[in-house]
Amino acid sequence: MIAVVCDTNVYISAVVFGGSPLDVLRLAELGRIQLLVSQTLVSEVEGVLERKFKWERRQIRRICRPLWNVARRIEPQTDISACRDSRDNHLLALAVDGKAAVIVTGDKDLLVLHPFRDVQIITPAEFLEAEHSK
Repeated sequence: MIAVVCDTNVYISAVVFGGSPLDVLRLAELGRIQLLVSQTLVSEVEGVLERKFKWERRQIRRICRPLWNVARRIEPQTDISACRDSRDNHLLALAVDGKAAVIVTGDKDLLVLHPFRDVQIITPAEFLEAEHSK
């Protein structure tokens, strides 16, 4: 099973809008991929749902808990400053320290780094296409 880091925008798109991002997360729930998360990523996702989408804490817990329960928590130790948006460096560190094969994102600041230290950086649609062709 491959280890995958999903960017905040993938989680938000999945739980708010569905589509390809949701299909990626469903692969984790089916046990076909191993999601990697850090406390920074969990806090970021839950914070965006609360601040931007005005979700209540109870609703956030109900929706996110199953995702966090199937994910493996990693607290990155590697200091990386490769991304032009410094707020995204934690995802690179998570992928490196968690030995992820892929970062799934829609963020151009990350996509331009593809590949990063042998980690593929691709969109949800590209990831699904690669998974379906296996």
